[in-house]
Amino acid sequence: MDFTLTDEQQLIVDTVRVFVERELLPHEDEVERLDEVPPDLAGQIREKAIAAGLYAANMPAELGGGGLDAVSLVLAERELGRASYALQMLVERPSNILQGCNEDQRSRYLIPAIRGERHDCVAMTEPGSGSDVRSMSTTASRDGDDYVINGTKHFISHADVADFVILFAATGTEAGGPKKKITAFLVDEDSPGLTVTRGPECVSNRGYHQCELSFSDCRVPAANLLGEEGRGFDLMSQWLGATRLTVAATSVGRARRVLEAVTKWAATRKQFGQPVGRFQGVGFQLADCATQLEAAELLALRAAAKCDRGTMTDADAAMAKLYASEMLGRVTDTAVQIFGGMGLMSPFPAERWWRDARVERIWDGTSEIQRHIIARSLLRPYGA
Repeated sequence: MDFTLTDEQQLIVDTVRVFVERELLPHEDEVERLDEVPPDLAGQIREKAIAAGLYAANMPAELGGGGLDAVSLVLAERELGRASYALQMLVERPSNILQGCNEDQRSRYLIPAIRGERHDCVAMTEPGSGSDVRSMSTTASRDGDDYVINGTKHFISHADVADFVILFAATGTEAGGPKKKITAFLVDEDSPGLTVTRGPECVSNRGYHQCELSFSDCRVPAANLLGEEGRGFDLMSQWLGATRLTVAATSVGRARRVLEAVTKWAATRKQFGQPVGRFQGVGFQLADCATQLEAAELLALRAAAKCDRGTMTDADAAMAKLYASEMLGRVTDTAVQIFGGMGLMSPFPAERWWRDARVERIWDGTSEIQRHIIARSLLRPYGA
């Protein structure tokens, strides 16, 4: 499998990297200090991303998006991953699941999201329902031409800056069993009965907020049902596969930035009369980090190439997400150790990278869930 970049792919990498370095990285310290992106700055970054042709890169070109294939998108996500989430999310990639919109919904939600006029968030997780998605207690009951929604979602990323929600709720149980039927809806954030509040402060990704959504007899038109009733789990599974590649690519990009910084430190920081990188105890750690980073990138690119061919399995995406996210954890921890005491000082970025890395092993499917998916794919052919 040849991963030599085409001229177009190299142009994408160069364009995104320059944008990140010029428009995102200079604002990281301010966002870290404020725990938010000032609205004026957010608007400027969005406008510049649209002007640069980077906005909605994951959406089909015929709908006004960038039309990138999976490999090119992983390369773009890798470069965006060098920046903090609060800033890189402003170069928006609307949720892939929006491609399941019907014609009416496209005009009201998908196309405006691609143009940067509307912004989505996805609401699945609940206080009592994390990895066990089917145990969600948020319900949507049909009442005439509406659905009435009740329940609570939490850990919903950037819901405070979104204006509509891609909501998953239970709409009954499957025939002949206790499994809940999960259905997806498009819910405007100004809908009566929906309240959005900031969640607890998180040590990871300051400025990129987790929110709580409370639904109390919130009426949503039946026209806002996304896909078919009871088929939301299928849409969810399709969306998660692409998102896991995004996490893998982001982890690779972030780890490469960390490795570059700690390698430069090890080459210039002197102890006992020589650069600390010359000591095998440090140099070998750098070698391990570099090797794991290359392996993670290859796993992500391999899964993306299979996605482009229509042969990517759940296990392919799970392997990429699992290995890359855990690799990022190891690389950032190693970096803090090599930086020594400075690695834990707040004016220094290493402790931020370390904190931010931790969540990648949790959201979009925990490491344990990824291992379960992989193990299941190995055992299934044997009937186990």
